[in-house]
Amino acid sequence: MNEVLKAMKERRSIRKFKPEMPERENLERIIEAGLYAPSARGRQAAIVAAVTNKELRDKFTAINCKIGGWDPSFDPFYGAPAILVVLAEKDWANRVYDGSLVMGNMLLAAHSLGLGGIWIHRAKEEFEMPEYKALLKELGVEGEWEGIGHCAVGYAQGELPKAAERKENRVFWI
Repeated sequence: MNEVLKAMKERRSIRKFKPEMPERENLERIIEAGLYAPSARGRQAAIVAAVTNKELRDKFTAINCKIGGWDPSFDPFYGAPAILVVLAEKDWANRVYDGSLVMGNMLLAAHSLGLGGIWIHRAKEEFEMPEYKALLKELGVEGEWEGIGHCAVGYAQGELPKAAERKENRVFWI
């Protein structure tokens, strides 16, 4: 079977990660795969903020819990040591679609490199907050950005989940 199609069938969301940080080279490969995702009109209006600093990662965890209404002891990133945040130009009509394609490519790339990943929401709410807008400015990112999602990445702890049976009657030929 074609390796890309095989990865698409085998990739699963990981909900338990080892604490070891993936190699920077692999994180760079994952990000590069995301940046090669299709984008409307070839605009490439999505960016990635790679969070590998534990202190900052823990801040993202805390605010994500607050937004989600969870107990502060819960880790919505399931212990993943790296968080790749996808953002897109806020005034771009296709921002969610373009950012979603970036996320999909990164999740597949992580799987292909022997890493686990999961898409976590609430990036939109985070980057509406002044402190996260300020974080982007500190990074040299100008303009208005909307958070699309977090790609939590790391080494899976335990067995990889099996795919659920695919529902029937989901394709209609015209």
